Order: sequence, then structure tokens, then C-alpha cells
Amino acid sequence: MADPSSYRPKPGQIPDSPGVYKFRDEHRRVIYVGKAKSLRQRLASYFQDLAGLHPRTRTMVTTAASVEWTVVSTEVEALQLEYSWIKEYDPRFNVKYRDDKSYPYLAVTMNEEFPRVQVMRGHKRKGVRYFGPYGHAWAIRDTVDLLLRVFPVRTCSAGVFKNAARTGRPCLLGYIGKCSAPCVGRVSAEEHGELAEEFCDFMAGRTGTYIRRLEKRMTDAAEEMEYERAARLRDDIEALKKAMEKSAVVLADATDADLMAVAEDELEAAVQIFHVRGGRVRGQRGWVTDKVEAVTTGDLVEHALQQLYGEETGDSVPKEVLVPALPDPVEPVQEWLTERRGSNVSLRIPQRGDKKALMETVQRNALQALGLHKTKRASDLTTRSRALEEIAGALDLDSAPLRIECYDISHLQGDDVVASMVVFEDGLQRKSEYRRFQIKGFEGQDDVRSMHEVITRRFRRYLAEKERTGEWTDGENASTEGASTEGASTEGASAEGVTQGNATPESAVLESDTTGNAFAGNAFTEDDGRPKRFAYPPQLVVVDGGQPQVAAAKKALDELGIDDIAVCGLAKRLEEVWLPDEDDPVVLPRTSEGLYLLQRVRDEAHRFAITYQRTKRAKRFRASPLDEVAGLGETRKQALIKHFGSVKKLRSATIDQICEVPGIGRKTAEAVAVALAQAAPAAPAVNTATGEIMEDEEPGTTTDSPEEPVSAGASHERRGQET
Repeated sequence: MADPSSYRPKPGQIPDSPGVYKFRDEHRRVIYVGKAKSLRQRLASYFQDLAGLHPRTRTMVTTAASVEWTVVSTEVEALQLEYSWIKEYDPRFNVKYRDDKSYPYLAVTMNEEFPRVQVMRGHKRKGVRYFGPYGHAWAIRDTVDLLLRVFPVRTCSAGVFKNAARTGRPCLLGYIGKCSAPCVGRVSAEEHGELAEEFCDFMAGRTGTYIRRLEKRMTDAAEEMEYERAARLRDDIEALKKAMEKSAVVLADATDADLMAVAEDELEAAVQIFHVRGGRVRGQRGWVTDKVEAVTTGDLVEHALQQLYGEETGDSVPKEVLVPALPDPVEPVQEWLTERRGSNVSLRIPQRGDKKALMETVQRNALQALGLHKTKRASDLTTRSRALEEIAGALDLDSAPLRIECYDISHLQGDDVVASMVVFEDGLQRKSEYRRFQIKGFEGQDDVRSMHEVITRRFRRYLAEKERTGEWTDGENASTEGASTEGASTEGASAEGVTQGNATPESAVLESDTTGNAFAGNAFTEDDGRPKRFAYPPQLVVVDGGQPQVAAAKKALDELGIDDIAVCGLAKRLEEVWLPDEDDPVVLPRTSEGLYLLQRVRDEAHRFAITYQRTKRAKRFRASPLDEVAGLGETRKQALIKHFGSVKKLRSATIDQICEVPGIGRKTAEAVAVALAQAAPAAPAVNTATGEIMEDEEPGTTTDSPEEPVSAGASHERRGQET
């Protein structure tokens, strides 16, 4: 635990101007980002008597090892830079609203020649009109089904559309009148585009005018004794009214507003948002967050506004936002929202009338969401803390292992040897930091040697990156030419030739450490701005295996001179925990939360490793040298692989041994031997700078499959010959 006074800046070093500050831990990882109207006053509030700080603020300042700041010219720029850095660094101690699901939107692809109506989730795309979000996808489909009678817009996929155009026959919706069938030319692209525009206008809330227009057309048709057309228009009006009933009328017809309510206690807060368009509730969403420092309701509202509108522009930001408390100060937030929309946005607290009544409804939803979250999460938070404490006690660690890395080796009878590294922080998966390795230094089923290689490669990279982060320049003598102006929003202002001790122009941006020394560039990220892959060490390394694997991992760390990282192994047979240099394992009770967490970590490492191994194996079989043998079909290829176990063993077999496989004659065996002899194994990729075999370092989420983790009790049954 660090002493905040050890890195407290001198009062004269901190400017009395707006800016954004970052707290970093001992490994230079950003753990908190904040903004301030006055950096000097705000930072001084962190360096007071620890007893007077909020418990979580106290944890943050004692976890941190340094503080840096960036000067900006206005509070709006500070708000923008704070949002950018929170998105970039994902700091552990910042307020992060957790959305428990991906909300569906009703989307109209106006960027296509023939716009399509569909349900969409995830990031918004340019040229697509969105309505919602909705609580359930079925609610969207029910509404669309009613509206297609009046607005027969295309809803089919691109494949169905092309197939209908090719055959000249529309799909079922085209036959029953719920699609205008542009695929077969019933309407032109312009006519279909007009239908899509009318659909969007109706969904945007301009309902009254359109219904009145249909009612007039119905009356005219009746007067002209066109009763069939009048009846069809009557049914259309009823369908539209029924669709409108699904969204309760709550405010005046022209009201576009978002209403936000917050329910909170000392540790957590829940936010609920109702989206009102055209006087009707068009969507609802909610978030939950841990209160990682002493924050007011206004602060929670500000963070929620950043998350809600940080990537929105134009009409996606409403004219009016109603909140339970205003941020302090409110002017920069309101100015920022106005910039996002492009016109004036009102941010206020409703005082009376229908808007206040609706706000009470939103507040009740927030209270219910917080209660439900506590019911679901209370035991989870408790058990995670207990699990980490039990692991620390069982392994005789000085503190709970907040970051755990687990390694597993996977291969198929010695072929396609790979390894996985999974990361758990605070008992939760950190999939963005998963890594995978190719083991190509040797052949055969040698898990111990493979484990030694993986641990060596991972922590050699850690030591190299740790050494590179010490490149500092003297703030008194050196200029900051080329210094990082990361995240600056000061219209390209340069910090060249400026040090922290000099008078800094209001438009200049400068990063500094706690001593006032500027540093050149960002030593803690790759050239593309991403965090370095192996910059953060764990408190505990877990290996999938028993005493031999643990000894190999410990030996690798000893050879690198690392003695502050604990190592243990979890053996599958009896779920025993093995420690280095111990003849007997540590046996945790079967009901132990610590054992359960170690099992989850181990099973996740196994799942990730075997997924990667299967991917490599599939690629190898798709490009098998046996494919070059004329007349050798899939059945006989599989018989060969099954008989010998691998292509490598088949390659070393004699022609007589190949002939022993049922269905393989001598001529075929000779052709197989020739094909395998001509297909030389691919050489491993080598780093020309270091001479070491390179690992595949893509983040874990890029290859992470939805397959469920293998349970501890069934791991052997599922793997068979896979390890």
C-alpha cells in the first residue's frame, strides 16, 4: 500500500486552471481519470488525512503511485478529454455503468437503395435511422408487423432479396401485402424510398398528421362509393392506432425529451432512462454502477450523460433532458450537449405537471432496478471477496491476488502445440488481456517444457517493457519537443519548449509526472495507442497441472530474476493445489469459494487453449498434404490419420506400415509417402530482432468462442486425446 505523501506534487507545480488528471499505479497503469475547474484545488482534496476520505477514494490514492495532469483552456474541453481518456484507459476506479444486456433498436437502413426495416443491436452505423431502444426484440416485431400493413417496406435479408429478384417471385410477405416487393419491380426504388421515409416519420412521432390524412382519404373514398378502398384505409387506421397504443401517450404531442432518474446507496447506484419522442415513451434502458469514490447525484448524472450521448450527434440528442439533480457546474455539460446536437439543449429538473409525474415513474423503475441488482449481485460480490481471501490464506500470500493469470498447454498427440493465458482481475474475467502462444521450439508431448517456454516468453516481455518505461527526460533542461499531447482538444496547440515550471499558455497541453518532469511520447502504449500487451504483472500465476508444471513455471521466473509473483498449480485428478518446492499439495475444502474460483480460472484457460488448438488443427487438415494424393478420398485419409494418430507419425512410417491400413494398397502407399516427403513442415515465425519464436499475441476476444467452459469433473471425458 503506497503512502500518498510519497508522490504528492508540490503546490506550486499544480496549475490553478481547468484540466484533466490521471492517477497511475506502480506499474504505470491508469487507475483513475478526473476533471477539474481548478486542478490545484481538486488534487489537493486527495492528499488530506486518509481518515477523512471516502473508503473507496482512500483505496484509490493508496493504490496509486503517481499523478499526472493535462491543462486545457475550458471546462468543456476538460469534459471532452475526460470522456476520451475513460474510454481509452478503462480505469479501474472510475464510475462505469454496467449494462446487463444489449438493447435492441428498430433500424431502417436508409443508406441502401431499397431500405430495410430490421432489429439491430450494438454500435450504430452511418446512414441508418434508429428508433428505441426497446426492452425486448419481440416488442419491435409486434409493432413492425402492425405497421407493415400501412407501410409495406422491405424486411428481408440481402440473400432473400437477391434470390427473389433472380427467380422473379416475391416472398410470402409480398403475396399477403406486407411488402411492396421491390425485388420483382412492383414499385421503383424512389417509391420504396418514399415508403421508408413515411415509416420513419411515423416512428419519429409525427403520427397525428398522417392519421388525419388517412381519415380524409377514407372519407373521400366513401363519398365516391369506393367502399373497398375505404374499408382498406379504415383497417390501416386501426392498425396504426393499435401500434400507437403500445406506446403510452404521456406528454404533449411535440415533446422530445429523455428523462433520467437515479436510485443510490452508499456503494452502488442505478440509472434509468426513458426516451420520449412525439409525446410517447419510445424506449427505456438502465445501468448499474459501483460508487468507487465519494460522488454526488449530480456527478452520477454527469457520468451517465457522458455514456449516453458521448458517441451521439444530431437528433439522437433530444431537445430536452430531464434529470433528478444538475451537475456542478451545469453550464459546461449543457454546452457540450448543445455541441453534440447542433442546436440548443435544455438540461433541467422537472418541477410540476406531467413531466414531474413521469419522472416519478422513472424513479420507481430505478429503485426497482437497484433492488433487483442487489438481489442478484450481493452474494456474488461477497463470494468473490471471500474467494480471493481464501486463496491468499491457503497460499500464504501477503494480500489477496487481485490479478490472476492462468496458463494451459493444449495439443493433439504432440501436434499443434499451443498455450493460453487468461486473466482474472478482482475475480472477474478480463478477456481483453487474454493471450495465446504457439509452441514451435520443439516437438512432442512435453507439457513441462512447453510451460517453461511460455512463462519465460511472457515474463521476458514484461521485463523488457518495464525497462522501456523508464525513459524520462529532464524537465528543467530539455524541451518537450515531441511530447505527448494525448487527448488534447486545444485546436492543435503545441507544447513544444514548455516545461511544467514555466508559464504555460492556456491553449497548451502538457503531460507531466509528479516531479514536474515532462516525458517524451507515451512510453506505456504501442505506436497505435493501445496498451502494451504484457506490461502488467499478476500477483498469482496459476498453471494447469501438478508438481512438474509448477516447478517449470517457478524455474522460469527464477531464471528471469522475478521473485515477487506467487505460483501454484491446480491438478485435475483430485483438484489439488500444488506449490513450488512442496512435497504435499494444499487441499482446499470442496465447498471452498477459493477452490471454485481457481477451478473457473483453470477451466477458462483450458477452454481458450483448446479452442485455439482446434482452430489450428482445422487449418492443418484443410491444407493436408494428403489432399495431393490422387484417388485418396476422405474415408481413407481419415483411416490413415486414425491409424497413425497424426500426419507427423504417418510421415515417418514406411511403405509397408502404410499398407497395413485397411483399404490402402501398395501403389497408394507409395503415393502417400511421396506426397508427405515433398510437403516440408512450415518453419516457425522468428523475431529477427530477438531471435525468439514469436507467439500469436492477438487479444483473447478476437478468437474467443461462445463454447461453454469445460467443467472440472468432465474435462478428461471431453478431451480424450486432447490436452
